[in-house]
Amino acid sequence: MIAAEVLVLLLSAYAALGTVFAIAFVLRGIAQIDPIAKVSTLGFRLMVLAGAAALWPLLLKLWIQKTRVRT
Repeated sequence: MIAAEVLVLLLSAYAALGTVFAIAFVLRGIAQIDPIAKVSTLGFRLMVLAGAAALWPLLLKLWIQKTRVRT
């Protein structure tokens, strides 16, 4: 039973971090990774939100790499 509770806690933490990251990513990061996304619509950004929340570690790494290249 404890293992299941730990698993749920870890998945909840992953989802919470992903949600916070996804909001920041959709507002600022997506334009840095993909220049075409600078002019994207609200509908597109809402569709990307769920994927960004799920794949946040990969997108965070990519965002950091793109930011370092620009500086």
